[in-house]
Formats: sequence, C-alpha cells, structure tokens
Amino acid sequence: MTASAVPSPPPGTGLDASAPRTFPPDENAYDRRRLRQWITGDATAGGVSRRRLLTLLAATTAATALPGAGPARAADPTIVKPLPPEWFVRRGTNAETRWEALRGTGHHTPNELFFVRNHTATPVLDAHDWRLRLWGSGLRGAPGEDRPLEFGYDDLRALPAVTRTVAVECAGNGRGHYTSQQGETVSGTAWGLGAIGVARWRGVRLADVLRRAGLSSSAVDVQPRGLDAEYVSGGESLGRVRRPLPLAKALDDVLLAYEMNGEPVPYDHGYPVRVLVPSWVGIASIKWVGDIEVSARPLFSPWNTAFYRLFGPAHPPEGSAPLTRQTLKSAFELASGATFPAGERQVLHGRSWSGAGAVARVDVSTDGGASWRPARLHDDGRAGTWTRWSVPWTPGAPGPAQLLARATDTAGRRQPDIAVPNTQGYLFDAVVRHPVTVVRGARSTPAGEGTP
Repeated sequence: MTASAVPSPPPGTGLDASAPRTFPPDENAYDRRRLRQWITGDATAGGVSRRRLLTLLAATTAATALPGAGPARAADPTIVKPLPPEWFVRRGTNAETRWEALRGTGHHTPNELFFVRNHTATPVLDAHDWRLRLWGSGLRGAPGEDRPLEFGYDDLRALPAVTRTVAVECAGNGRGHYTSQQGETVSGTAWGLGAIGVARWRGVRLADVLRRAGLSSSAVDVQPRGLDAEYVSGGESLGRVRRPLPLAKALDDVLLAYEMNGEPVPYDHGYPVRVLVPSWVGIASIKWVGDIEVSARPLFSPWNTAFYRLFGPAHPPEGSAPLTRQTLKSAFELASGATFPAGERQVLHGRSWSGAGAVARVDVSTDGGASWRPARLHDDGRAGTWTRWSVPWTPGAPGPAQLLARATDTAGRRQPDIAVPNTQGYLFDAVVRHPVTVVRGARSTPAGEGTP
C-alpha cells in the first residue's frame, strides 16, 4: 500500500474529520499514566517479551552494567565521518564533541563537529530505495506491518516543509561528572558535556504525514523505529532502536528531518530521514527512521522501560516514568586544564541550554563558587536551543582555579550544586567545575589546548 493511494485531507481543514484534535501535550500526565500502565502490564511491547524486559529492568535497578551491542552490519568503522582528535573524544561507537572546538563556530554546530551517538553502527542507506512505512491499529483500516502505507523520499520532500533550529542532546550528557565531581558509581558512556549539538533542521511535520496516512481517533501512541542494526543485550536481540511518543507530542512539534544545516542529513546523523523531537532526550529523535507504528494501545520498548528511566535510592522502587524533557546545563568553550597568564584580561565564552524553556540568565564564578556575576547573553532566549554568553576575567595569582557557570531558565529552574544521582547516570544538571591553571608571565594555551 503506497502513500499515493491514501486520499488527502479535505482542502482547508488540514486533517480528516475522524482524526484526533491536536492539543499541547500534557507530558507529566502522560508519563504518570504510562508508568502505571507499564507496572500493571496494560501495554504492547512488540518484539520483546515482557519477561525479557523485566530481566533488563532488574539489571538496571541493581546498577548492573548491561552488555554492549553485538556486531552490526553497517559502516566500518562504526562512524562514517572523520573524527580528528582535536575535535572529538571517541567513546566506543560514539564521538563526543570537544567544547574548545566550538569556539567561534556560531549558533549552529557545523555538521562535521556534531557529536555522534550510535547504539550499533552507522548504516549507509540509499535515499532512492528508502521508504517510510506506517502501520498499526491507530490508522484507519489498521494496516498491518506486512501491508503498510509507504512514503518515499521524494514524497516527503513534496510535502510542506518547515525549518527549525533545535538541539539534540543525549540523555546521558554529563554522565561522567556523576563520578568525577560527585563520586557516584553509574553505568553507561562517561560523557562530559559534549553530547549535544544544535542544527538548523528542515523537514516535514510528523503530524502532516500521520494525517495523510489516515490517523484514527483511536490512536494514542506513535513509535518510530530506526534502520540501524539490531541491538544485542545479554546475548538476546532487542530489535532495532525504537521509542514511543504520545500522540499529542507527535502532532505538536515533531519533524521528519531530511536536511541539516542546509545539507542532506549526513549518514551519521540519520540519512536519509530522521525523527526530531524538540526539547526531549535524544533517544526520542530516532535516526534512519524506517517505519512508524501508530497504535490504539500504549506502546513500550526497552528504550522506555529498562533504559531511559531513573532508578536508585532517590527514585521510586519501580523506577521513574520514561524520560522526556532534558535538563538545564552550562559549558565553557574551553579545554579542561587550559592555562591563562596572570594579570591579563580574558573573555570567557560558553553556552547554556534547557529542555523546559529558554535560558533567562547565566551567572559565572571565577573563584570556585565564592562569588558570582552575570554573564552577557548573546542570543535571544529561545526554547529548544542554547544561548551563547561571555564574561570578562582577569586572572589573579598563579595556581589552579575553577570556573563555574550556572544557568536559570524561563521555567524558574536553576542549576543545582549537586545532581540527584541515578544508576544509569541520566540527566546530570549540576554546575560543573571547570579546572584551569593561571601561570606567570605571558605563557598561555589557546582555548583548544589543555587536558584531553
């Protein structure tokens, strides 16, 4: 069944009369409801048994390190683009952007500098052969996975396009600081703060595609699935990466993006088409999307049950609701351990961002937190992206120093001194202590040099 066989919505309405109305998503209510449904078993989790999900959940709750992914039939090495060490820290199948490499790059992260988060390896796909398949009980006629509605690459590009500047950030960004700064033991990739990037994305609204596919009034969840290799844990395949969205979010601001900073989305970032879910944890923005299940029942996958939830003493015994919005963070565009000459005026640069709203204020301390002063903001505050800032500093006596940046957003949240820990190290939001050294004389290192 192809998209061309699907009748278009009546002119001027934008959707079929039987489709649900769009309201701003009540994400907190959705999270609480899905958590109850998961606990009681009132949900669908295709491809993985509930017993297997509970086994994974038990390992997660106990902070047991989960086995890594098995071999992937994809690009070799696992990331296609070059990863020069002055730009990236390689972390297994992932690559973290060095903050000093972003100095002077402008608001948007260049594609070549954008971080890479892969569960397996980057697949090299052909846009001419690619199809987006939609199926499930939440579409009119309930087409099965074996008889989906299909959209080709050109079909998507023929639909009305929108362009948005949006950040993509891994839920584990900052995870390494749980250990290095707070002494906590957590599992997962020990990211610094470089698992984030901001790009100008162009694509089609997921809402438009769902409506053209025949969205039913019974639909409740939408689950995109990627075309990368299956993820293997404990010797068992969990299938390809997938994670459900509430219908209200899918109809609100989610994009199917085919351009990134004016170019086709690069292989490592989801070519030919990826999902883009503004302000939510990066796992929701499925790369290399191949199919979307639209369901009249709640959907679950390992990526919103065993993974991407909060476990630990500070959280409910059964774990938190699935993660959605990102936290508040700040970073200096500066290498760790950079040196500065004593008595010479400097200008420190950085960026702050929040998943709950725009950045309203940034305060900086150059004396380890003893005193604070406001930074100058260089961008108008906008939700879904970061705000660049700067502050002057004249280093004093030679010796080690710590630079701190603390953001406040328009939702009233302010970065805390200590992040509430969880076993998988998600959503680190504390003020990060950035070490530098003040030296005598004119000797200094540029922002791009210091401790790797």
